[in-house]
Amino acid sequence: MRFGLFATIWALLAPAMVAADDRPAFDPAVAFGARRTVSGLHLSPDGKSVSYLMPLPGQGSQLVVYSFEPGAKPKVAARVGGNPDRLTDCEWLSNTRLVCTVYGTIHEKSLLTLQYMSRRIAIDADGGNMKVLARPTNGYTRGYQYGGDRVVDWVPDHDGVVVMARIARPDSHLGSRLGTEESGLAVDRVDSRTLQSTTIEPPNPKAIDYLGDGRGTVRVMYVERMRQKGMDTAVVDISYRRKGSRVWEPLSTYDYVSREGFEAVAVDPDRDVVYGFQKLNGRRAVYTISLDGSRQQSLVYARDDVDVDGLIRVGREGRVVGVSYVTERRHGHFIDSSIEGVIAGISKALPGQPAIEIVDASLDGQKLLIFAASDVDAGVYGLYDRSTKHLETLVVARSLLEGVKLAPMKPLKFAARDGVEVPAYLTLPPGAKEAKSLPAVVMPHGGPGARDEWGFDYLVQFLAARGYAVLQPNFRGSAGYGDDWYEQNGFRSWPSAVGDVLDGGRWLVKEGIADPARLSVVGWSYGGYAALQAAVTDPEVFKSVVAIAPVTDLESLRESFRRWSNFRIMKDFIGEGPEVRAGSPAQNAAKIRVPVLLFHGTEDSNVEYAQSELMDKALSSAKVPHELVTFEHLDHQLDDSAARASLLRKVDEFLSHPSPP
Repeated sequence: MRFGLFATIWALLAPAMVAADDRPAFDPAVAFGARRTVSGLHLSPDGKSVSYLMPLPGQGSQLVVYSFEPGAKPKVAARVGGNPDRLTDCEWLSNTRLVCTVYGTIHEKSLLTLQYMSRRIAIDADGGNMKVLARPTNGYTRGYQYGGDRVVDWVPDHDGVVVMARIARPDSHLGSRLGTEESGLAVDRVDSRTLQSTTIEPPNPKAIDYLGDGRGTVRVMYVERMRQKGMDTAVVDISYRRKGSRVWEPLSTYDYVSREGFEAVAVDPDRDVVYGFQKLNGRRAVYTISLDGSRQQSLVYARDDVDVDGLIRVGREGRVVGVSYVTERRHGHFIDSSIEGVIAGISKALPGQPAIEIVDASLDGQKLLIFAASDVDAGVYGLYDRSTKHLETLVVARSLLEGVKLAPMKPLKFAARDGVEVPAYLTLPPGAKEAKSLPAVVMPHGGPGARDEWGFDYLVQFLAARGYAVLQPNFRGSAGYGDDWYEQNGFRSWPSAVGDVLDGGRWLVKEGIADPARLSVVGWSYGGYAALQAAVTDPEVFKSVVAIAPVTDLESLRESFRRWSNFRIMKDFIGEGPEVRAGSPAQNAAKIRVPVLLFHGTEDSNVEYAQSELMDKALSSAKVPHELVTFEHLDHQLDDSAARASLLRKVDEFLSHPSPP
């Protein structure tokens, strides 16, 4: 069914998949739980090579480069073991050099907490001349970098040169006190081969981000508002420069919590405007603001039913060609009609008219790397030549699911307790002739500032393959539907969010879809919180609970930020007082009357492992049957094929027989 690169990389993939290949028969837990065969594909500027990441055992990965020249074979440029170093975001700097992010988590003893760390590296396509793109005077040789550096822009006419925002930190406390060395976020123009650099923007202690124009010039700066004891506001001031000027001028302000103001996202140097998001009638819309000094604002696109939440960008410069939004499926509104025609043509030519995403493009824009996927297809990468209108299929995203029948994802709405229509997706077992008295699962999404979309989901598809009907409600508190639906957010407005999750279960029973004796709730992250809190709020609806990496205690979640400068922001986001205690499953475990299965990775920097430990102790004290499954050295996503297979297998067993071992 698939051609091209798939056949050439299989020999490379096989060593990482030996355990799966040795199984005598198809194992759904292994097939659905496996990490993607390839991910992070990018096209070289000349369009003659592609880079991608392939899984290694555990959380490890390898960067592979493949030339489209006849007879060429894939070459491994880099490998990381995954404990703790991991690899992501590998992009081409030139036709022979790439830049990647190496990241992981570490235990920070001074803060008694787990922290995310990252570094940017540059490497030749053949694996040579690896360089760490850290600022030479930042002192990182003495410790770790908790993020902070990123590629701001490319320099198209200079091979292997990149514009980076990097933390500048004095090497000596003496220099800092004397004022001879300044700390903060600086912007440097860096030769990735020699590490020779030129400072473009001096270190600014209040700057948190910069935007380039796609051609090596910094045009926009984000500055956080500070107070005497640190940052206690989510508001940032955004400034810009006119063409050829070094003077920063005010552009807008933006509040990350309320989402008020104009959020600058992408600069178009030809039109001399910046694209960004701003609310219109309570929903996010896309605008441009002129950077010529007039600050003239123009509406690009808005809707009266959902947020416009994405920009469609193409090529090395990240040129904006359209915007995207989600109703029942994700849609695009295009500024560039030629790109719109390409996407429409490819979608119609492929079976099932899948969603098409342009992942990357050659420098001249003639070759496009595309990704096509749907609810019943985990996705395939292809190379499209605009001059010949030829599409070559390269590789599938999940090789172990080739030929496996997947289940369609049906959009619908159900009535909540107060009559409000809640949007949702229903997935029935593949080939189910009727939806009647099935074992069923309600699966609230993570976030809380997120939403479910139409498309492939390995956890949903696994459960459907095992015979379950799966309902995914976009409960009140979900993003994408405007301010009224978002309310205060899924934590402060938990009664609405959790109430909708419960009503989803009641609706499945009322419609005869679910067998009330085999109705469960399964969630990950915030979804795990919602699953547990649903069992606290009404212990009669669901007969078992699965919570993966859940928040369980809002007070301890809030307090985990106390040592950080954004504590006041998180306090406002989470809340305080009796309503927080009422909304914490770990403080109300005695109200739960059904078996609970918990999963958590010890290296989770999104939701601390301590959250599940608290729940485990609370359930034990309340004598609620439960089990906590711990994954050592894994993070929030449990990005390990063997661990995910184990999780899926255990979830299946638990839902079938919801009692502790």
